[in-house]
Amino acid sequence: MDGKIPTQPLLVSDDKPIPLLGLGTAEFPLGSSPHAQEAVVHAIGLGYRHFDTASIYHSENQLGKAVAEAVHLGIIKSRDELFITSKLWISDAHGDCVLPALRKSLENLGVDYLDLYLIHWPVSLAQGPVWFPFCKKDIIPLDIKAVWEAMEECHRLGLARNIGVSNFSSVKLEQLLRTAKIPPAVNQVELNPFGSKNS
Repeated sequence: MDGKIPTQPLLVSDDKPIPLLGLGTAEFPLGSSPHAQEAVVHAIGLGYRHFDTASIYHSENQLGKAVAEAVHLGIIKSRDELFITSKLWISDAHGDCVLPALRKSLENLGVDYLDLYLIHWPVSLAQGPVWFPFCKKDIIPLDIKAVWEAMEECHRLGLARNIGVSNFSSVKLEQLLRTAKIPPAVNQVELNPFGSKNS
């Protein structure tokens, strides 16, 4: 890249700003690429500093290895030079599952904190293993208050420097804001050639 990627401060955090251009690590079929680690190391070398993953992508481990390799090669001095985003999958979108799910993501990535942790979709599945695809009949309503309180706890513990949501409609955001002590820093919305419907 010829120039430095522009950044934007996040209103909730006085921590580092979010780079406005990032590299997503989702692929289809999920977790299928043997070259994800190599691609991320190359992207870091090109100047990318924001990397997006999610537990459902099965790419957290590869991203973590790429970060460690980039540090080892001297491309970056430390993980702190990067902005890493991951997401809470909907089978873990239950108040008592949020913190364990985040700890698992941190373990997969080999890092101590996320720069941004998002609720992946404004719905839940029954608690259990992370799986995709799922049937529409398996979707259950999200307990926004309980899940957001658990996200706020992740922030208070310093495990997620910023917290936010993904694919939330304005109605769902209004519902969340009625009880939130920390407003979401981001609403990341999926747009792709295959189409997406917000809940």
